[in-house]
Amino acid sequence: MSAVFAQLNQGEAITSGLRKVDKSEMTHKNPSLRTSSTVPERPDSQGSISRSKSPAPSKKPKPESMRVRKPPRKELESNKWYIENFDNAGEIVEIPALQNQSILISRCNKTIVKVSSKANAIAIDNCKELSIIVDSLVSSLDVIKCTKFALQIDGVVPTLLLDQVDGATVYLGSQSLNTEVFSSKCTAINIMLPPKEGTDEDTKECPVPEQIKSYVKDGVLVNEIVEHAG
Repeated sequence: MSAVFAQLNQGEAITSGLRKVDKSEMTHKNPSLRTSSTVPERPDSQGSISRSKSPAPSKKPKPESMRVRKPPRKELESNKWYIENFDNAGEIVEIPALQNQSILISRCNKTIVKVSSKANAIAIDNCKELSIIVDSLVSSLDVIKCTKFALQIDGVVPTLLLDQVDGATVYLGSQSLNTEVFSSKCTAINIMLPPKEGTDEDTKECPVPEQIKSYVKDGVLVNEIVEHAG
């Protein structure tokens, strides 16, 4: 150990015993010496990285305008009507449903659907600018993920369920004033009430509340509708 410390204490003089390499022995000045070298060259790490395959790009979903649209479908299977892929402004699709038959309407745009008879139930999803005229239903009418939706109820519909609907106008007739409306994650929903019989009143427009105020009172969470008076 004393010999090791003696060498370390030499400082810069520790390199005095090293032999100076002659220029004729330098490989960077004499390329011919490289060919005779027995030491294998270090693989190019950068090159190996560049030659490696890059990960496949993730496939992004195609926009709605680039998707191949399926042909319109109006078909009765067992006790269910399927109304799909109608996209024609002003086109009227009439459904002669029976009381034991339900109706599924999906991916229909700028279309008018008329259910002239009493059906069991109706479900509507992913439609734009759809207008539907309903006589009466035994059960409920469900509307999911629709925009600019219009509904006219002439008879009796016990329940109307609106979920993720943006922009809807619901016209209630004199027989459908007892319809219960449930809304969730909806915006710009208006319910039109018919004028009272024997009066000259106009149809009354009633917006469905969108904003709720919540606060704690006596250890209980209280929710109130925020009314905007202007």
